[in-house]
Amino acid sequence: MRSLMGLIGAAALLAASTAATPARAQSGEITLVAYAGIFQDNYMAAVVQPFMAKFPNVKVNYFAAGTSAQSLGMLRAQKADPQTDVVLFDVTTAMIGNTEGLLDRLADSEAPNLAELFASARQHGPGFGPAVTFDHLVMIYDAEKVQPAPTKFAALWDPKWKGMIAIDAPPNILGLGLTAMATKMAGGDHTKSIDPGIAKLKELAPSVAAFETNPDPYTLVLNGTMRFANGWNARAQFYRDQSKGKLGVMLPEEGSIFQINTINVTKGAKNRAAAVAFLNYAIGQEAQKAFTEKMFYAPTNQKAQIAPDALARTAASPEMMARMIPIDWAEIVKVRDQWNSRWRREVITAK
Repeated sequence: MRSLMGLIGAAALLAASTAATPARAQSGEITLVAYAGIFQDNYMAAVVQPFMAKFPNVKVNYFAAGTSAQSLGMLRAQKADPQTDVVLFDVTTAMIGNTEGLLDRLADSEAPNLAELFASARQHGPGFGPAVTFDHLVMIYDAEKVQPAPTKFAALWDPKWKGMIAIDAPPNILGLGLTAMATKMAGGDHTKSIDPGIAKLKELAPSVAAFETNPDPYTLVLNGTMRFANGWNARAQFYRDQSKGKLGVMLPEEGSIFQINTINVTKGAKNRAAAVAFLNYAIGQEAQKAFTEKMFYAPTNQKAQIAPDALARTAASPEMMARMIPIDWAEIVKVRDQWNSRWRREVITAK
């Protein structure tokens, strides 16, 4: 009996030891696919490099993708032989990846930091990769040329800005969010019908110079090509600081919508253990604090202690929360193709 109890005790001790140090024991290389440009620069500095310092036996290769759609296309092409271990992209794309079997399910026990996330960080796909950042849609503008500073989405409909507006249209998530915002502005409810929003956007179309921003909306406004564009708050706040206020950031009085970026382990990842370790670190308090304070994405870890001045410029501030339009991205995914089709037939052709 003593021998049996001793074996059981030894097994329990070994299990506890293994559970306590799984991440530091990882080794090898993983490939992370995530956004390019300033996101890559800041994510490397705030998250990837500190992770590699903590786990010196793991090398993270960062592959920059321009859009979530491009990342999804890459995963589809690699499905038979995955070359990506971790992918970071928007929530609507993640849902498609979940449905197509491109992303792996994750047990809570594998990543302890999952327990620290806001409930909303895991609602989009139970068991799959969680939200890693929150953000919200804003209108950006040339603060030197647009005076006085606008406070309403309706400012774009002023005829004097004709030909100086850039809009990212669906299927880009910026365009999907803008559809919900325009519908609310027109007195409608996007969960019932987007007819009011489409009608309002058709009125705006003749003033729009481009329905796809190239290279990106922030650059187009900063270099004087455009006066207005739709963008995301985190990047806009970063560029506002870099430009010393030339880039203006407007949270419209009519409201805005939350955007979610998710972090996912790919199905069939070559180094799944190290991939899970990276995911767990990325949603942990240390990484969440560092990236929020560096680039103003709102944290998904509710225990992360964010500096108040940085938090006030994120989607988590009380002012932002009060203006948010409730949006169910799982439902948006179902109608995304319909919304995209209506933009192509009715809005873009009205230009």
